[in-house]
Amino acid sequence: MLYELKPLGDSALVVVWGDAISLDTHQRVRQFTAYLEEQPFVGLIECVPAFTTVTVYYDCWTVMSQYAGLVEPEDRQFPYAIVAALLNHMLQELEAVPVSPARVVEIPVCYGDDLGPDLVDVAAHNGLDAEEVIAIHTSADYLVYMLGFAPGFAYLGGMSGAIAAPRRQTPRMAIPAGTVGIAGDQTGVYPIETPGGWQLIGRTPQPLFLPGLNPPTMLQAGDIVRFCRISREQYEQWEEKPQ
Repeated sequence: MLYELKPLGDSALVVVWGDAISLDTHQRVRQFTAYLEEQPFVGLIECVPAFTTVTVYYDCWTVMSQYAGLVEPEDRQFPYAIVAALLNHMLQELEAVPVSPARVVEIPVCYGDDLGPDLVDVAAHNGLDAEEVIAIHTSADYLVYMLGFAPGFAYLGGMSGAIAAPRRQTPRMAIPAGTVGIAGDQTGVYPIETPGGWQLIGRTPQPLFLPGLNPPTMLQAGDIVRFCRISREQYEQWEEKPQ
């Protein structure tokens, strides 16, 4: 699969696989991220996967002192040229990099009422009733393409267009952590309290951002999410459990 390397400031580089979100591109992103995590080069600080890219952050001085011999003498003062040479070599080996099987994560959700105040509106927008929206929302497997926007917020693929709904014209100033929403043809869960304009259809008692753990996010790129309906009583009992 074709890719491009682009500099990002003076200490980062972006690997780009086109501009279309697809399973093949997601596979490449996961393979390259796995490669860097298992075989990091000296000076690597962090790699950040996204829909079609992986951003690689590095320490300039360490890279220049360790790998200057990889490039021509005139390029040895440019850490970008050195890291690009390193990554080009790695990218030729991706076909042989195994990717671990997708982890299936079930997220319990209590739908409607004050926990999902926009459920009825989403149903009306699509000519459905609330029970039909819930049935469709809980029937799909959702692929976590990437994390972003807020700590632990997963960008999910796989929602049925039958329950798609536009963002609210006026965003809410504070949406509680755990709230499940729909915006366009995407669904997701707010991991922390934050402003937002998504249509809110339910809430999970399961924390998604766990700052005391490593990693601090319940979901990771490549996971499969399944939403499971629970009752209000089950929701309240879950919330009462020590986390």
